[in-house]
Amino acid sequence: MLRDIVVHVDSLAENSARVALACAVARDHGAHLAGVVVIHRPEVPGYARSQIGEKVLAAVAEAARVDAEAAGRKFSEQCDKAGVTAESRVDKGDLVETLALHARYADLAVIGQNIGDDTSQTSVADRLILNAARPVLVVPSAGKFAKVGEKVMVAWDAGRQATRAVNDALPFLRKAKKVHVVSADPSQGRHAHGQVPGADIGLHLARHGVNAEVSTLALGDDIDVGNALLSRAADFGADMIVMGAYGHARLRELVLGGVTRLMLKEMTVPVLMSH
Repeated sequence: MLRDIVVHVDSLAENSARVALACAVARDHGAHLAGVVVIHRPEVPGYARSQIGEKVLAAVAEAARVDAEAAGRKFSEQCDKAGVTAESRVDKGDLVETLALHARYADLAVIGQNIGDDTSQTSVADRLILNAARPVLVVPSAGKFAKVGEKVMVAWDAGRQATRAVNDALPFLRKAKKVHVVSADPSQGRHAHGQVPGADIGLHLARHGVNAEVSTLALGDDIDVGNALLSRAADFGADMIVMGAYGHARLRELVLGGVTRLMLKEMTVPVLMSH
């Protein structure tokens, strides 16, 4: 059950589509929506402050405050038009830490795919998924998504992260018209997917009122798991993908690549991720 949703709000072009989708989810689930605008406070060393000048720093801070308040007002207007109960919050601090803190008092966080950051290898969405302790719905930068949750594809590997993602996604799965659970190259046995891969998670979902179709995905030598899942999602016509994030060590995925990293980079529909 979703009762509180947090969405990242800023003044960038992609913001309107992200907020529109968050409004649709809040309306479908009868949830309260909080739009969080974060004013970043840069760390300026003492020697640099004297060079830049206090007046310049004050002017930059004031411009950031005005921009944040304008973004908050636009968010409130958009929610009013959508008929959603909402509030705008303007906060200061590190973007990820601040969003994560607000997310911990909500059932779901919504964020854009490509949010600027000062780190070359990681995105804000990437770090929020790891730090929020809540499911994060990542909205692609390209495309418009009026709503999500009618046709949901679940990427299942019987791991801890996937298990948590399925549990976190139950409010969506119960409402979905169609749910397709996909296991990529599953192994059999007690410590993997059971004697019949996918049967156990299908039965578990059925007991929660979710009628899921379960299938396996055989991979060839010329395609990896991430691209295979995106291809299957397109074939299924999914409007949302549910998956666990960073089933392998994050450092390994950063260096060698992995399903999570590929999804965050190449997603074509909103993806709900849990870690």
